[in-house]
Amino acid sequence: QLQLVESGGGLVQPGGSLRLSCAASSDTLDDYIIGWFRQAPGKEREGVSCISSSGGSTNYADSVKGRFTISRDNAKNTVYLQMNSLKPEDTAVYYCAADRSGAGCGTWRLRATAYVDWGQGTQVTVSS
Repeated sequence: QLQLVESGGGLVQPGGSLRLSCAASSDTLDDYIIGWFRQAPGKEREGVSCISSSGGSTNYADSVKGRFTISRDNAKNTVYLQMNSLKPEDTAVYYCAADRSGAGCGTWRLRATAYVDWGQGTQVTVSS
């Protein structure tokens, strides 16, 4: 089973930025499609973004388009989520997930059921 570890969360003021990282310790990420999800208290887990194994295909939830950017550095075995112009409604635990079946990053890849392996999450709090 792929071991994923998220980092980079924290407390930030509205309008600020954070960069989350998703690193793998048990395998290389080269063959995996990676998704970022978030879950706020009392809400369902929401797909935020995904990136194909090559990095050539990405997808974003409407709520984060233009503010968040997903990228990957396969040499560092890490996927990033750059979050800019953060809003209080972005407050949630952020998770990365991985799956090595298929290719591309269509809309269905923003569903939790599209992934097999998950990290433990990192808390992002946007508040003044």
